Amino acid sequence: MSTADSEALFRDPSKIFFQADHVRRSIIVAYWLIIIAALPLWWHTTSIERLSLPSSRVIEQARHNLRVPVRIGLQPGLDRHELQKQLESMMPRQWEGLYIHLHETDDNGLHGSRSTQYWTKSSNFDGSYTVHDSEKTSVYGRRLVFPTASTFSLASTLSALIAPPISHHRVVQYSPRYRLSFTLLNEDASAGNSFLEWDVKHAIHYHIQPVLTQLKGLHNFTIESQVQFHAPLAFTPRTLETGFGIEPEDLTVFVNSADWTLSSSVSNDPVLHFVIFVPSTSRRPLRILDQNVTVSPSISFLLPQWGALVIFNPDESTNGTKLASSSLDTIFTAFSDHLLALLGVPSLPPNIVKTSNELTQWQLDALLRYRTLGNFLGSQDTLRSIVSLVDQIENMPVGQDVRGDVQGALSALEETFKVSKESLIDTFRFSARALTLSSRAFFNPGMLAMLYFPAEHKYAVYTPLFASTVIPVLVAALREIAAWRRQRKAATSEGEQSYILASRQTK
Repeated sequence: MSTADSEALFRDPSKIFFQADHVRRSIIVAYWLIIIAALPLWWHTTSIERLSLPSSRVIEQARHNLRVPVRIGLQPGLDRHELQKQLESMMPRQWEGLYIHLHETDDNGLHGSRSTQYWTKSSNFDGSYTVHDSEKTSVYGRRLVFPTASTFSLASTLSALIAPPISHHRVVQYSPRYRLSFTLLNEDASAGNSFLEWDVKHAIHYHIQPVLTQLKGLHNFTIESQVQFHAPLAFTPRTLETGFGIEPEDLTVFVNSADWTLSSSVSNDPVLHFVIFVPSTSRRPLRILDQNVTVSPSISFLLPQWGALVIFNPDESTNGTKLASSSLDTIFTAFSDHLLALLGVPSLPPNIVKTSNELTQWQLDALLRYRTLGNFLGSQDTLRSIVSLVDQIENMPVGQDVRGDVQGALSALEETFKVSKESLIDTFRFSARALTLSSRAFFNPGMLAMLYFPAEHKYAVYTPLFASTVIPVLVAALREIAAWRRQRKAATSEGEQSYILASRQTK
């Protein structure tokens, strides 16, 4: 190529091969073909799986109210209608789901002819009670021995046994599994006269394990223990003449969560904490004060839905680094009572005499009914919340696992209705399964993600990414289309002029 041709080429860049119109337009078309071909893949990878939920079944199920029957056998001669009326008037609102059925029974506690058409003899194992007249007051199994001369006193006692008052704000939410964490906390072990070891295994075996054995039909328990040597308080106790005191308002902030590491394992199971706090030598004795700022005789207190804490002040004569078993017996007796309160186990009426230290069948049955009604209502509320949430958030994903859990919870609720008149234990088990499945669906990670990353978040991410890529390609395509139209128009004009010239020359 000569020098003249090179100069002419650089003066006219269109003559360079990669600047040719067809090459440049082919490159732009290739870009758009890649973008169009990638759109289905992008749509598939970013689309949200949103399966339909059985909303109509959820709404229909929410209209049903569970009725748990309570069957009480009375000896002939008692005014059943008056007793029924008084029992219904004494029933607390939280026990509205109970249906009390009174019937006559013989001395053996079996059903009479008036009730055999409704309940079989075998159902006595699952919640049928009998009342026997006697001067003494006590319970044996599902029998109540009580003087029946006063219908009002009998109704009051039966109401306290069947539907005892239970504090909702104190009882932990139902879970099939709990972790019990026992911790020995030394405020400052470096100050001396602290405890570095304890025979916690012996104390748990004699005081806690019997309770867990009786409640194994409702929960599974995992036990852990630990000793900490530095657990400072987040406040300064009040100075007294004979020591130090903790005022009532300080009890709510006594647990220093910022500096106390109370959980030693990783698990999703709810944890109930039981803490023995040993004050440092400079703050002994540390007492609990009542509303009148006087020393309370109690050494422990309960934190609702969290656990319990015991303040242990060693004697000045105490030597050694091991906490004595005699002290642990007193402390773990209090822990046992607090554990029952946290799990919702009701207390017996004060006029009832227990024949043993074990929980009575009346207490266990009342706990079963309380948990059954609570699980049932909780499942209904959770399912309604899921349907409402999915309807409000259009882009919320609903996968097969969520729909399966919702359908499983609905089936469990239906089974709860079916067995409610036959077996209290089975009714509880189906209600517990319904609550577990509905809660798992509600807290599904795939659904929760949309609460934190809505559609606006997606647009904010994609706009800077695609705008910088698509806009230059779009502008180039529009420019080439405009150039092609100008060229075509120019070619058409030249053709017309050539045709006119040719026509004139022919003439």
